[in-house]
Amino acid sequence: MDTEAQHTERDRSSGEEERSRSARVSGPEKGPDAASGQTSEQAPDGDEPGGVLTWRRTGLIGLACMVFLLLFSHFVLQPFLVPSSSMEPTLQVGDRILVNKLAYRFGDEPRRGDVVVFDGTGSFLQEQPAGNPVTGLLHDAAAALGLAEPDETDFVKRVVGTGGDRVVCCDKKGRLSVNGVPVSERYVMLGDRPSNVPFDIVVPDGTLWVMGDHRSQSSDSRDHLGQPGGGVVPVEQVIGRADWIGWPVGRWTTVPETDAFDAVPDWTGGAGHGHG
Repeated sequence: MDTEAQHTERDRSSGEEERSRSARVSGPEKGPDAASGQTSEQAPDGDEPGGVLTWRRTGLIGLACMVFLLLFSHFVLQPFLVPSSSMEPTLQVGDRILVNKLAYRFGDEPRRGDVVVFDGTGSFLQEQPAGNPVTGLLHDAAAALGLAEPDETDFVKRVVGTGGDRVVCCDKKGRLSVNGVPVSERYVMLGDRPSNVPFDIVVPDGTLWVMGDHRSQSSDSRDHLGQPGGGVVPVEQVIGRADWIGWPVGRWTTVPETDAFDAVPDWTGGAGHGHG
């Protein structure tokens, strides 16, 4: 018997079995989904490979961001689109100011010279304008993000008198005075008089006398003297203080403060009604 030939045949068959076994091990593993043509490496329906977020997750993240922005705007810092020229030159038409809603939340109250945003219902407007509730809700959301003009009831003006102040215009030199002290209003639009309408009023406690910086283009406390409320704005109607101009980029800055009222003392003549 040729033992060397037998060994050769045995070695050849063993090598072929090893190669066949290696091919089976290294080839793709097929599970229960083999009949459908799906391998174990394929992702199930609805999931994208590589851990990419699905459209559902993206939508949820977008919704969460929107809710956060709305809450932040409602309680902390709200963008406000300036719709008119009544506050020029301090604020321009189209400016988006950032209204600090925490400015008066912890005991502080508006001071003379502050630029404030307030709800004029009951002072500048006697009734809430009627409208479609659905479109109104969408508009409010857009306005809260500074993407639309503010509500018809929202106004931005400068505080000229606070509760108890006597505000008079104008003296013999054409100046406005507060508590008997003439005020140098350098923020007023160049060429405007402090007021074309004479007035003499003592601001009731808990309210504000407000005026625009562009006096000839501003409808403010002066225009509502003969109406219910007397033109003054209740402090609780103040939404916040305008602290920054956030847009356009070329106007990024803080809203300038003024020292015009630094010399004004508290009024000691007592609170009361407006005169004349």
